[in-house]
Amino acid sequence: MSANFNELLKQSLTYQAANKISADVKDFVETFGQIGQYCARVIKLILKLQINLKQTINECSRFAIDSLPITLTVVGMVSVIISMQIAPEMVKQGGGAYVGMLVSMVMIRELAVIMSGFAIISMIGSSMAAEIATMRVTEQIDAIKVLHVDPFKYLFVPKVLAGIIMMPFVVIISSTFGVLFAGLTACVCAKISWLNFISSVWHGIFVKDIMVCLLKASAFGGTIALISSSCGYCATGGAKGVGIATTKAVVWAFVTMVIIDYLFALIFYV
Repeated sequence: MSANFNELLKQSLTYQAANKISADVKDFVETFGQIGQYCARVIKLILKLQINLKQTINECSRFAIDSLPITLTVVGMVSVIISMQIAPEMVKQGGGAYVGMLVSMVMIRELAVIMSGFAIISMIGSSMAAEIATMRVTEQIDAIKVLHVDPFKYLFVPKVLAGIIMMPFVVIISSTFGVLFAGLTACVCAKISWLNFISSVWHGIFVKDIMVCLLKASAFGGTIALISSSCGYCATGGAKGVGIATTKAVVWAFVTMVIIDYLFALIFYV
């Protein structure tokens, strides 16, 4: 009787849901702990200046130059969509002189860095995770250890440094691109003169916003590289494990980036 009851209990939706939530919480804690440990090792290597310069330069090129087309496309289209919706309405309400200020403030504070981060996670972060996960399941990382090469120095440090260094440059270019595209859209859709738009832009740009944006970009870049590398490094189980690690890296990077963005808003704008 007891065995039948236990069997029926395990087949119930409530038990399966509770089991799934328990497994997800356990996976969250384990992944968070592993990323924290890897972060400490990477910081230690960077402080000791154990940096592979050639590999870091290659990763910088990959992080910035390779991701720039998709980043500019995403940020440009988002800025056009926002300008199409905001500019005509503000002109109707007599606020045409403030369109540039509003657009530049939104782009610099939030949209440019967030959309750039999303684009880089989708293209570069997933690529990093898949690359390291493939090396893990094919035992290439074990071979690196046999050659007495620290995989964290060779794989993690160049990627994290590339993210920290190059992400601000990507954000500068994408935010400028976004503001210009938003201005062109406002000129066409709301009949705002280009001179009025540019004059209004300068009223919405502050040094504090630029500095916070660049600091946030560095945090995003380092976080994306660290999480992608960590999830790839923990991959197991062949081709299926590579897919799971890549998916986990993208999801974790998205969630962590939003949390970091909230913390920046809480610290600097509340």
